[in-house]
Amino acid sequence: MKTLNFSKAADGLLPAIIQDVNTRTVLMLGYMNEEALTKTQESGNVTFYSRSKNRLWTKGEESGNFLELISIKEDCDQDTLLIQVKPKGPTCHKGSDTCWDSKNESSFGFLSELEAKIKSRKENNSEDSYVASLFRKGINKIAQKVGEEAIETVIEAKDDNEELFLNESADLLFHYMILLQVKGFTLTDIVSVLEGRSH
Repeated sequence: MKTLNFSKAADGLLPAIIQDVNTRTVLMLGYMNEEALTKTQESGNVTFYSRSKNRLWTKGEESGNFLELISIKEDCDQDTLLIQVKPKGPTCHKGSDTCWDSKNESSFGFLSELEAKIKSRKENNSEDSYVASLFRKGINKIAQKVGEEAIETVIEAKDDNEELFLNESADLLFHYMILLQVKGFTLTDIVSVLEGRSH
């Protein structure tokens, strides 16, 4: 790490943004002085300087919900820290995953929004919803659609029409996400399998 600029910060404390290394969710904001940073690096558990307690404070020292240190990065001015962790339980002292009372879940951007929309269509079972109609027809029909879209994607992959290939690829992914839901799984489950294979 470069030389951190503790002298630039008020009371020698640098803000430390705590982020889950897997989900990328921001869990909390704390403050560190040089001693807290050193203890964090040595112990492997995130330690802050508590302004209210006026002492070093290791997150989880009372609750057991430690923040296991994965990495520490400083920003461009060397006066703010980004600390990636594996949380051992809820981060907030009020019992929630984050100090903003939000869930610490993996997010895949638009794909997570689409996954939620598919789930909503499944639960609402609207008569005029294509997705709901597939769920009503059952797993055999959904699996058949995935197979059809896979074949169409392979066919377009062998040609030179990029637009058709991308459209068929989108159809395949969309129907595969429906198949995942009918089987009771999510994109997060698939990512876990892939992560397990990468070790």
